Amino acid sequence: MQRFNTPFVYTSAQSRVVFGAGSIDFLTRELDQLGLNKVLIVGTAGQRAFNEELRLKLGGRIVACFSEAVMHTPVSVTNEAMSIVESHQVDGVVAVGGGSSIGLSKAIAFRTGLPQVVIPTTYAGSEMTAILGETENELKVTKSDPKIRPKVVIYDVNLTTGLPVAISVTSGMNAIAHAVEALYAHDTNPVIATLAEEGVRSLVKALPLIAANPEDLDGRSNALYGAWLCGICLGSVSMAIHHKLCHTLGGTFNLPHAETHTALLPHALAYNAGHTPQAIERLRRALDTISPAQALYDLAKKLGAQMSLKELGMPEEGIQKATELAFKNMYPNPRTLEPEGVKVLITHAWQGKRPL
Repeated sequence: MQRFNTPFVYTSAQSRVVFGAGSIDFLTRELDQLGLNKVLIVGTAGQRAFNEELRLKLGGRIVACFSEAVMHTPVSVTNEAMSIVESHQVDGVVAVGGGSSIGLSKAIAFRTGLPQVVIPTTYAGSEMTAILGETENELKVTKSDPKIRPKVVIYDVNLTTGLPVAISVTSGMNAIAHAVEALYAHDTNPVIATLAEEGVRSLVKALPLIAANPEDLDGRSNALYGAWLCGICLGSVSMAIHHKLCHTLGGTFNLPHAETHTALLPHALAYNAGHTPQAIERLRRALDTISPAQALYDLAKKLGAQMSLKELGMPEEGIQKATELAFKNMYPNPRTLEPEGVKVLITHAWQGKRPL
């Protein structure tokens, strides 16, 4: 059991969560409680049809839909959405989808202070945080502010059954990454460590069920539950080298977000493993294994995930560039960061090797 022999600080995040199959039916109630009457729905092109149906269902209080959200929240796309916010005098935002939709909603909230109701359809977990990552000029910059955090999160399991297996797996691994780094965060605490262990345990049990049967409601429910817990971890404590590198790689090389997390996580964990015994002890329990880094690699690969950054589109010359960027605005990390060690970490992920 992890022990904390030194004082710690835990701040409880204030988000209202509505969880369960069919819970999107409570959206009207949640909008009423927030007093919202001129709402903008945001999402990606893939959610356009669903969002238009939602607009018709909710009636006149939905003043517009914006379906141009994309990965890494480019500032240029946010500026387009902001023109709609201003022209329609929007008083709240509803986001439907994964990290792209939620990122855009957060970017609007950061600029306006408008309340958000978020309806996740993936396992990204960003809905539980006051963190925003925006990309401009090939650089992804992270911002933190209380107004970025959504007011309400509606977890409707039914909306995740159509999520393709490949995306379910990488999205779930993305969520696991939040919990892994929360376990060895310099500001972790007993509450977050417990949530992180449970979140990992729930997801690693759920993902094989989803791969075998995408409409398995037990698998989907456990995955969404695990993602929620991992999202709380992400929003409560600091992240480390894994998240720093994912932001760097995503913003610089426009790599797919969840897939990059999946390929990089086992190597980042292996880099830190010898310097964080309490985190490894919890991960061994959650994964039922001696080697958590190898277990995560094997699970993702078995379920069909691409484990090579090269195959995800990263050029080989990007290894050196990413190494250099890792040392700018560094995140706290349990193991001292050495340029050669970080370069090896990135190189192994680029090659898709199983971690040692």
